[in-house]
Amino acid sequence: MLHTHSIPSVALGVTRRITVWLPRGVRASARHFPVLYLHDGQNLFDPGRAFGGVTWGVRETVMRLVRHNLIPPLIVVGIDHGAQRRARELLPVEDDRNRDSRHPIGRAYVEFVTREVMPFVAKRYPVDRRASNTGVGGSSYGGVAALFAVLERPGVFGRLLIESPSLYVGDGYLLRRARRAERWPGRVYVGVGTAETSRADWNEETLDNVRKLDAILRRARLGPRRLLTKIEDAGTHSEGAWAGRLPEALAFLFG
Repeated sequence: MLHTHSIPSVALGVTRRITVWLPRGVRASARHFPVLYLHDGQNLFDPGRAFGGVTWGVRETVMRLVRHNLIPPLIVVGIDHGAQRRARELLPVEDDRNRDSRHPIGRAYVEFVTREVMPFVAKRYPVDRRASNTGVGGSSYGGVAALFAVLERPGVFGRLLIESPSLYVGDGYLLRRARRAERWPGRVYVGVGTAETSRADWNEETLDNVRKLDAILRRARLGPRRLLTKIEDAGTHSEGAWAGRLPEALAFLFG
């Protein structure tokens, strides 16, 4: 069941749409359920709103995993991106390759998610507020935003899903921040493809940065039970690729 809300944000100075998906029976249950907050909410559920008409297939994937007892029932919250404001909101630093990223407000976006969206959802839906049952994730700039959120708010999120992250931004700013981090979520999934772009040098850069992040996390003592890095041969920078890896990501993070 999908519910949509418009949240007036003080942090962002705009009103933003979120979509909350509830598995069947959640409303009638006395339990509280794990929750996953995902950026770029337009691309998660509805082909009519998704980029290129392709979604992550979140509903179908979660239902299938629950049906096979691979994960518990899971509430998913999709947070819409801000269209032309997307780069500025999701990034904590400028992307020299994208003029729309000038004057980034990534810290304000983290405030929006943690101090406005999460309390809004917790008041209206039976989410488990413990960090161990709270996840955040995204792809591309959304992957950067998810990583930045756990670095800015250590202890808030216990599950982290990163797909095809743009770790080159700010000359590796996120990697430098990650090296200094003292606390990480209980489980981290990182996915990337070998054919993210049409340029071989950018593909190699993307893979190299993901491997650097993987090494940082391993040095932080995230072993195989806490960290899964998936490199997909010929995987592209697309909703279809992220949808294809979503079952393994969710099973690892919430299974």
